[in-house]
Amino acid sequence: MNPKCRRRFVIGSGVVALVLVAGTCSAAAETTAGERLAALFADSWEFTLREDPLFATSFGDSRYDDRLPRETLADQRRRLEADRGFLGRLEQIPRDELSPAERINYDIFARLKRDAIAEADFQGYLTPITNRSGFHISFPELPVDVPLSTLRDYENYIARLAAFGQYVDDHIELLREGIKQGVTQPAVVLLDVDKSLRPHIVDDPAASLLYKPFERFPDAVPEGERARLTGQGKKAIAASVVSGYRKLLAFLTNEYLPACREQVGASALPRGRDFYRYRVHHFTTLDIDPQQVHDIGQSEVRRIKAEMEALIKRVGFQGDFPAFIEMLRTDPRFYADTPEQLLKEVSLVLKRMDGELPKLFGKLPRMSYGIREVPDFVAPRTTTAYYSPPSGDGRRAGFYYVNTYNLKSRPLFEIEALSLHEAVPGHHLQIAIAQELDSQPPFRRFAGFTAFVEGWGLYAERLGLEVGFYKDPYRDFGRLSYEMWRACRLVVDTGMHYLGWTRQQAIQFMADNTALSLHNITAEVDRYISWPGQATAYKMGELKIRELRRLAEERLKHRFDVRAFHDVVLGSGALPLDVLEANVRVWLDGQMPTQPASGE
Repeated sequence: MNPKCRRRFVIGSGVVALVLVAGTCSAAAETTAGERLAALFADSWEFTLREDPLFATSFGDSRYDDRLPRETLADQRRRLEADRGFLGRLEQIPRDELSPAERINYDIFARLKRDAIAEADFQGYLTPITNRSGFHISFPELPVDVPLSTLRDYENYIARLAAFGQYVDDHIELLREGIKQGVTQPAVVLLDVDKSLRPHIVDDPAASLLYKPFERFPDAVPEGERARLTGQGKKAIAASVVSGYRKLLAFLTNEYLPACREQVGASALPRGRDFYRYRVHHFTTLDIDPQQVHDIGQSEVRRIKAEMEALIKRVGFQGDFPAFIEMLRTDPRFYADTPEQLLKEVSLVLKRMDGELPKLFGKLPRMSYGIREVPDFVAPRTTTAYYSPPSGDGRRAGFYYVNTYNLKSRPLFEIEALSLHEAVPGHHLQIAIAQELDSQPPFRRFAGFTAFVEGWGLYAERLGLEVGFYKDPYRDFGRLSYEMWRACRLVVDTGMHYLGWTRQQAIQFMADNTALSLHNITAEVDRYISWPGQATAYKMGELKIRELRRLAEERLKHRFDVRAFHDVVLGSGALPLDVLEANVRVWLDGQMPTQPASGE
């Protein structure tokens, strides 16, 4: 998924206005439990859109297109109290009076709210940025994220440019409170953060990435208004955007970085081990201890390593595992010479997979996807690729962002696994299908349970084996290396945040066990440091999906239909893994032949 910005999206901010709580008791006698639940979901969704105007825009709601979110400490406290009130309303609804489908919605909603409350209690909002993610990374892409077709669109866009200075002040308030509370990022994940900021501190507003919409107007914007809009845009960029980035750079350099902690693990934070246990539970959606996750990771590393070594023997390589990895990292035949060559390879892989999708799925999404390069200002510090979902109103496609910086760290033998994960049959297919589930309440259609979303992405890489990919043994090794990468995540994330590993231990463990370039490994490890627990979701989610597929194959035997199985897995949107398992088991029960009555 897109690491640019961890917005509240659905997980964090869908809350109901507290004024609605007072009327709950009297309303209970007049409405059914299902009606009260639906009203609660509607109130929550309305609050979500109002609290996060950027998400509202991406959803297709234009009421707040002239605003940015507010992120002050008071806003965080208000959202926390609203979440608590929201959960209280939910608990007043008798669950046993709901339909089976409504009970699932009830349970998922309760989980989201309890996690949001726990995250706020641990003050996770006090570490909103790194050198590769946060509002400062996502804001320069505003021109591709918002509508710019009409005069009103341009006026809204200028209003958002003018609000950026306040947006910076809000985040500085959070970061400053983090210093006071001892809740900061490790210094290492903010190294070179200035390189993400300086490109936006320009002398001429016309040199800003945010000026691009004023270089060419759509026909619907009257000719007589364009000079005014351009002037206002330049003024907003100079007075708000440039000054905001300059202020943020000064704060980070002079005040925040000197106060950042040296220890990389979350256990160094106040209540750090409890926080990390919560994060593992949150991201995996499983009742599992970090030590168990670590042990599963070590087991998976051993299994995958054996497969990799067997493949090395099959290709006839004369040397050991480290020598083979070194050959892969240095042999020019495995690397593109130009960004265009890399992008063409990505395009070819995905076009081939597009034609194979009907063999794997009965239902495909209507929404298309495209390919973009990762922006230059963040490319050196971010990962190999990421996916940005489509807008909720169907006006913007999903996009697979490919990093073309440092081509010698982007091996071609990884492209098949990477592309199947990020686009189809991975993130784009899963997320687009979820967004098109019109019968689901919006919070379900846009839910982002990481274990499901990323677990599906990793599972999708393996699906290439079933439709003719990875025939080249080196590309199959790339697939294994990517699976190993996710297994290593279980080990190094828990190692650093719970078991006291150093950053260098984590880097060395991944270097010893994957074919990833050292550039990618370093960027990845720094990502895990800055986002405790998130990296554990991928492999745990994939293992659960594979477990459920084995169960279906064993029970249905020759009647197993992979298309039907995938439609069941994806047919309810992103889910906690226990809910996914329950769905699959109910489906399996319905597929089993009924036993004839005795005597027939």
